[in-house]
Amino acid sequence: MKRVVRISIVLLISLGVVLGVVKLRRSSHANNKASSANQNNLVVHEWGTFTSIAGKDGVALEWRPLNGSIDLPKFVHTMQQEGLGLRHSQTKAELTALVRMETPVLYFYSSREMNVSAEVNFPKGKITEWYPQARSVGSTINWGNFKVSPGAAFNLPADYSDNHYYAARETDAAPVQVCGSSGKAAEQEKFLFYRGVGSFDLPLSAKLNSQQIELKNTTKDPISSLIVFENRGGKIGYQVVNYFTGQKTTERPALDDNIDSVIRDLKQTLIASGLYDKEADAMIKTWRNSWFEEGLRVFYVLPRKTTDEVLPISINPSPTQLVRVLVGRTELITPEMEKAVRKQVSLLSDASPKVREEARMEIQRRGRFAEPILKHMLDDETEPAMRARIKQTIASVSRTD
Repeated sequence: MKRVVRISIVLLISLGVVLGVVKLRRSSHANNKASSANQNNLVVHEWGTFTSIAGKDGVALEWRPLNGSIDLPKFVHTMQQEGLGLRHSQTKAELTALVRMETPVLYFYSSREMNVSAEVNFPKGKITEWYPQARSVGSTINWGNFKVSPGAAFNLPADYSDNHYYAARETDAAPVQVCGSSGKAAEQEKFLFYRGVGSFDLPLSAKLNSQQIELKNTTKDPISSLIVFENRGGKIGYQVVNYFTGQKTTERPALDDNIDSVIRDLKQTLIASGLYDKEADAMIKTWRNSWFEEGLRVFYVLPRKTTDEVLPISINPSPTQLVRVLVGRTELITPEMEKAVRKQVSLLSDASPKVREEARMEIQRRGRFAEPILKHMLDDETEPAMRARIKQTIASVSRTD
């Protein structure tokens, strides 16, 4: 009887030990999983812009968005450079498209150093500029594996200090380091940067009809925020439209506001869309001179679904948070613009070389938007002599190096 009791006690003790070991192993496994999850606590934020020009019907015009001044540091890689097996029969300035995809940047946040890979697809477009170097570039850009190094003190590349590119660095994001290929040195930056051109359906059409702007959301998804902005002769006006679906008509803005006011509202929109405070500041600082220059335009935050369809993205390991804030910018050609350019076109045939040169410079001052304005004018022009001058001017501004 005592032997039976002893055996029972031994069995109970053994069973308790086994259960304890199993429980300990389960607990250890759970802790390891939690620890691994914490170690892979990767957060990725992206911002960028799409620029288009609305035609008379409100639909985006085909234009040559790269026919303008180079606004990037020399160290940024371009589609015309040798390397990575890239070959292009066209120059950048000859590319025509509906949309210019400008400065998407990807920020990475992590509590520890980690290896990450990232790829962005642009099915209906072409990548034209990027930094750091990528493994493959075309309608897809793939950086392969790179290192995210929070707190690292890299010597980031610099070219000339007043370039707006550098403003995007003014965040708390971790620096990234991409290994060089074919004996080239590694490249470091505070983000992954890329640009491109493409032709795809935009979620918004905008049409100027006298003093009213007719807006149409072409998708089923709401546009969370929209700003109609105008700078005419240095006078500023803007209107804010929130949660926009279907169609809406708004008045052309009264020119009684100021830049600080529109920046404040735009920053609030960017933060509400998911950007950190410093990221919103960096985006606005990057584009301030261009966004608020002379002209009438509409800014809107693309629905996330549209962003993911236009630019599918793959990041490994999968981030615990992925924020993508792309701002559409639609330029509207106004009667005032056409009148001013028409005057300059007339002066191109003036007897004075000085007057002709000043007129030419005024037209060139409109940069990449000069050609679309001239083509817009040509649609309505009936006088043969003026039509001939406009065509000649279009040919002049269309010449590439």
